[in-house]
Amino acid sequence: MFEAVKNPCLVPFNGDFHLSQTSTLVETVPEDKRYKKRLQKRVDEIDDLQRRLYASDQFSVLLVFQAMDAAGKDSTIRAVMSGVDPAGCQVFSFKQPSAEELDHDFLWRTAKRLPQRGRIGVFNRSYYEEVLVVRVHPEYLGGQKLPFHVDLDELWQQRYESIRDHEKHLARNGTVVLKFWLNVSRDEQRKRFLSRLDEPQKNWKFSAGDVEEASHWNDYMNAYERVLNATSRPWAPWYAIPADDKPYARLQVAGIVAESLKRLNLQYPEVTKRQLDDIGKMRKLLEKPP
Repeated sequence: MFEAVKNPCLVPFNGDFHLSQTSTLVETVPEDKRYKKRLQKRVDEIDDLQRRLYASDQFSVLLVFQAMDAAGKDSTIRAVMSGVDPAGCQVFSFKQPSAEELDHDFLWRTAKRLPQRGRIGVFNRSYYEEVLVVRVHPEYLGGQKLPFHVDLDELWQQRYESIRDHEKHLARNGTVVLKFWLNVSRDEQRKRFLSRLDEPQKNWKFSAGDVEEASHWNDYMNAYERVLNATSRPWAPWYAIPADDKPYARLQVAGIVAESLKRLNLQYPEVTKRQLDDIGKMRKLLEKPP
């Protein structure tokens, strides 16, 4: 199976991840021009590698993005995937579940959106909402029609187990699962909320619900720490990306995606002798004047 690319942002697999030891901002951020050049290089690499991914038709890639509101998920996805052929990738956002989705298990709605071989799938939020938002707001469980009553602590452990089993199954069948938590600080989130109010073209992005959720910050941080420790594995790693500086976060994500794709040793299919003969025949036919 695929194994995680080493990176300073990689969440350890032994449950030894502590939020208190992570940073939302790094000191060595590249200057703007240098950043753009480095990011473009990575985007070009991802484009080339996705073409090989499609041609080889053996693997698929799933990129999962989780973060607090205003952490930069949308812009990061847009920046990293900007150079990829639209036919080679797919992006899905998961918000409040529908009535139909609530009539199924919590993995159903995302399982329907998994990428096929040769494509890169992006989940903007995911099944992890069920152990993040729902953990912070356990009252949401009332609408999930769960058949068995279990202690809440046991329920979260069961869901972690289901997620680990699900991701290991995907990895065994050729889906590379890469998970990114954009780690933004509470102060930076506040500044970004204010910018949505100050800039008219960003007003549409503002939601009073986002501010309400921010009031549960400590509960969310506790939930994230537990999730990352319970579900970061070599075949489905989490990367805790410092996200107070958006250009830095985008560059880190692009680099991890590119290096992970390289690890697959993707090659274009070899052309057989029979195919070469057919190509020769077709060339002769095409070269004849009409």
